[in-house]
Amino acid sequence: MPTAVILLNVEGKETNRIAETIAALAGVTEVYSVAGNYDLVAIIRVAANEALAELVTDRIRAIPGILASQTLIAFRAYSPTEVNALFDMD
Repeated sequence: MPTAVILLNVEGKETNRIAETIAALAGVTEVYSVAGNYDLVAIIRVAANEALAELVTDRIRAIPGILASQTLIAFRAYSPTEVNALFDMD
C-alpha cells in the first residue's frame, strides 16, 4: 500500500479550510496543523502508485491557497513492534 507524507505551506488565513478540504479526500488518513517550516502535514495511504499520483498532483495541488508542497513517499514502515524486532538479539 503506497504511503506518502505531504508537507504543505498554505496561506495563513486559509489553513483550516485547506486542512478540512484535504482531510475529506479519499486516501487521506490524517491531516495535522504543525509548527515549524510547514503549516500542514497530510498522511496518504492508497491502493496503488497511480492513485497516489492522481491524489497529489490532480486533487491536492489544485486546492486554492496552497503555496508550496513537498511529497515524501514512504519505502518502509516501522511500527514499534517492527523496530523492537530489529534489535531483538534472541
